[in-house]
Amino acid sequence: MLSVLFLFLVALAIVFLVKGFKIVKQSETMVIERLGSYHRTLSPGINIIWPIIDKPRTIEWRYVKSDLSGDIVIRRDSITRIDLRETLYDFPKQSVITRDNVAIEINALLYFQITDPKRAVYEIANLPDAVEKLTQTTLRNIIGELDLDNTLTSRDTINGKLKAILDEATDKWGVKVNRVELQDINPPAGVKDAMEKQMRAERDRRASILEAEGMKQAKILEAEGIRQSEINKAEGLREAVALEAAGEAEARIKVAKAEAEAVSIVTSAIKESDGNPTAYLVALKYIDAMKEMVSGKDNKVVYMPYEASSLLGSVGSIKDMFQKN
Repeated sequence: MLSVLFLFLVALAIVFLVKGFKIVKQSETMVIERLGSYHRTLSPGINIIWPIIDKPRTIEWRYVKSDLSGDIVIRRDSITRIDLRETLYDFPKQSVITRDNVAIEINALLYFQITDPKRAVYEIANLPDAVEKLTQTTLRNIIGELDLDNTLTSRDTINGKLKAILDEATDKWGVKVNRVELQDINPPAGVKDAMEKQMRAERDRRASILEAEGMKQAKILEAEGIRQSEINKAEGLREAVALEAAGEAEARIKVAKAEAEAVSIVTSAIKESDGNPTAYLVALKYIDAMKEMVSGKDNKVVYMPYEASSLLGSVGSIKDMFQKN
């Protein structure tokens, strides 16, 4: 009898030891109730509890997984170990209506983390469902304030608003919302077709504008090229005329200098012969003029002016000069 009692006590002690030892992994915890009321929260490592009076509190949790065909499968379970790591919730698509009465399908990704296990257990009955429903209703309210175009182009704004509202609402549940992302926004098929037509028309309009701008720029450049060519041509012509005039002036100066030098030599020679240089020069001019007068093809008669007597006198002076020599 004593041996049976001893064996029973030993077995009971072993059961107490097995039930009393709780090994908690890192980033996990357990909420322990003693006789139905909150007692303590276990920390990672080895913890000892009283198996009869102490009991872990169970909570409802939801797991989202993909099966072999790629479909999303939601599994619900009652757990005693609370995961303190950041958790991803992929909420299914839901229909929301924008301010301009367009029904769209939208789903979101929610990243949250339990920061206070006690409040996560006692302040809310079903934390995953509560977070999901709160996200859905908040998302409907935010999208209902935006037009379709703003909804499609304001994802960052929607994410920021949704995160701020969820973080404030879940704070009393001991939850910290770290990030919210809109995954898909699907307008109706008719709206998609209209949007594609609008985008195609916008692209065509931009292409036409770019083509017109290109043609305009090409014509401007062509006109500027023609204008610059005319300017360069005028500049070249002006420089050519200027160079030609400068050449003629230089030639005339050289001829004048040569004539002046010749006149000076002739004058000096006539003066040495006691002749009249003026009469000599006038006679030369008359002779040149007479050459011009008789150089024509039909010039048969030459009319001598009254002043021709001075010409004869000049010729006589030339004769006298040569006779003296």
